[in-house]
Amino acid sequence: MDDTDQRLIALLRQDARSTVATLATKLNVSRGTVTNRITRLEDTGVIVGYTVRLRPDAQPNDIRAWMSIAVEGNTTRAVIASLLGEPGVATLHDTNGRWDLLAELRAANLAELSKVLERIRLVKGISNTETSIHLETYRGA
Repeated sequence: MDDTDQRLIALLRQDARSTVATLATKLNVSRGTVTNRITRLEDTGVIVGYTVRLRPDAQPNDIRAWMSIAVEGNTTRAVIASLLGEPGVATLHDTNGRWDLLAELRAANLAELSKVLERIRLVKGISNTETSIHLETYRGA
């Protein structure tokens, strides 16, 4: 990836619904160049999808929590595969330090969150977890 690809990705991160014409103007390249680069970035797996970000208060009844996860031995890939199949896991991050993984959990209510936590704790290869319920966001991405 060159500088133009990096700038294109940065613009798409700001607004993935930007038109090709707008992106081309901001990058000072042709629309064809933007289209070809987006297609290449998608085909090579650099861009794997587009999403909608909601304000934290847009889903006021949605409970969010962060779970720090310690993994036993060399089972990280298997644990990640299991967690990616868990519907209560909204995002999953590889980390360094005391914890191996950080999962953002989402549930409709506390009872559902409890079931998500129970299912995750049963995943083979997880040695320890620590969960904190998300109360408020002061600054978003």
